[in-house]
Amino acid sequence: MKFLSDDFLLENEMAKTLFHNYAKDMPIIDYHCHLEPQEIYENKKYENLTQIWLGGDHYKWRLLRANGVPERLITGEASDYDKFFAFAETLEKSFGNPIYEWTHLELKRFFNIDKLISRATADEIWEEANAKLATDAFTPRNLIKNSKVKVLVTTDDPASDLPYHNLLSAEEKDFKVLPGLRPDHLIMMRNGAFSDYLTQLSAAAKIEITDFGSLIEALSARFAYFHEMGGRLSDHSLSTYYFVNSDRATIDQIVQKAIKNEPVSDLEYHQYITALMLEIMKLNQKYGWTLQLHVNVNRSINPIALQEIGENTGFDTIGTQANISEELTKLFTAAAYRGIIPKTIFYSLNPNDWMELATMMGCFQGKGVQQLQLGAGWWFNDTAEGMTHQLQTFASQSLLPNFVGMLTDSRSFLSYPRHEYFRRVLCNFIGSLSEAGRVPDSEALLGKMVKDISYTNAYDYFGFFENGD
Repeated sequence: MKFLSDDFLLENEMAKTLFHNYAKDMPIIDYHCHLEPQEIYENKKYENLTQIWLGGDHYKWRLLRANGVPERLITGEASDYDKFFAFAETLEKSFGNPIYEWTHLELKRFFNIDKLISRATADEIWEEANAKLATDAFTPRNLIKNSKVKVLVTTDDPASDLPYHNLLSAEEKDFKVLPGLRPDHLIMMRNGAFSDYLTQLSAAAKIEITDFGSLIEALSARFAYFHEMGGRLSDHSLSTYYFVNSDRATIDQIVQKAIKNEPVSDLEYHQYITALMLEIMKLNQKYGWTLQLHVNVNRSINPIALQEIGENTGFDTIGTQANISEELTKLFTAAAYRGIIPKTIFYSLNPNDWMELATMMGCFQGKGVQQLQLGAGWWFNDTAEGMTHQLQTFASQSLLPNFVGMLTDSRSFLSYPRHEYFRRVLCNFIGSLSEAGRVPDSEALLGKMVKDISYTNAYDYFGFFENGD
C-alpha cells in the first residue's frame, strides 16, 4: 500500500467503508488541549514552519536528541531554518514512529504537500509551506475552523480570570473555546511556591485563604466562575497517588504549615492530596462536570536538563507506581460513601494499569451513560498500537459504543489530523471485529457506533451545548 494512501491503517473492507462513509467528515470536539487562548484570540500568522510545527513540541524534540542533534538546534539559539533542516534530517530515520506519520499527514492535509520530508526536499517544503503560512487560511482561527472543530477546551489555572475566553466568546461564532480547570499549583504543595500561589488564588476568588476550609471555598468560587464561562471539565495530574484519609483539623494544620513555608512530610502531603481530591470530586459532581485524572508519570527525570531547559521539554517518562489503581480504588470507595463520584475519565501513562482501571471503574458505574471511562491512549501510548490496545481494553470490560473518543492533548494548531488517525484506527478495530464474525456485519449499525465515538458521544456527555447550539 502506498504511504498515507486513502486507505492507510484500514486493513479490511468494512474498515474502509466505516472510515470513508461515517468517520471521515465528522466534526471535532477537542475536549483537552494545551493551546493558548491568547494565540487564538490574537490570530497572528506564523512566520515559518518551525514556529508552528516545532516550537514547544517535545515529542519532536525527543527524536532530535535521539539523533544526536545539539540542543541549540532544538530549543536553543539556532535559526528557524536550521532547526527545521535538523528535523527533516531526523525524520528520515523515524520509520515506525507515529511522528513520521503525523507529520506527513499534517503536511498533506493542511498544506496539500505530498512529498517525503528529507534533507533533499527540506528547502522546497520550507519555501512552499512558508508561502502558504503567509495566507489567511493559516491563522489559528482558520486552522481550527477548517479542521471542523466545534469545541476546544484549554488548560487553565483556577486563578485565571480567563480574559481571552471572554473575548473569544463575544466575537467567535464558528467554534467554542472553553476553559478546563487544572489546579496543578494546588497539587504541587511542596515546590516552594505554594504560599505565593494561594495569595493569587485568594485575590481571584476574593476569599482570604488561611486553612483548608477557606482554600476549598476559594476553589469553589473559581469552579462557579469557570462554569459561568462554559467550563465543564477539571483536569488533574497525579503523577503518583496514595490514599491517606484524615480529619479536617489535621488538613487545616498541614495547609497552615505550607502557607508558612514550613516543610510538609510525605504523610502530610498524601493526607492533603486525598482531602483535596475528594473536595474536587464533590465540586465536579455539583456542577455536572467531568473529572479527568492523568496518573503514573515520572516527570523531568533528567535534573540537569530540568535546570537548563525547564519543564515540559521532553524529559518525562512512564511511571512505575505498581499499586496506583489500588490507591485510586480507595479514593473512589471513599467518594462512593459520600455520594460524590462525578463523571470521570481515567488516563494512565502506564498501559499496565489499564485493565485494572477498566475493571475498577465498572464497580462504580450506574449514574448516567458510561459515567466512568477509560481515556484514550495518552502521550507515549498515542500510537496506532496504543490506541488499539486501549480500544480492546475498553471494549472487553465496558461498553465501547459509549466512548467519548479522541483528544489532541497538544500545543499545536496543526494537530487535528490526529483525530483522523484515531478514527482510522477505530474503524480498523471495529472492521476487524466484523471480519472475524465477532460483531454483526451491519454497515448501518457499526457506522452509527463510529459516528458516536467520533463526535456524538462527546457532544452528549460533556454538556458543552446545553442550549442546543
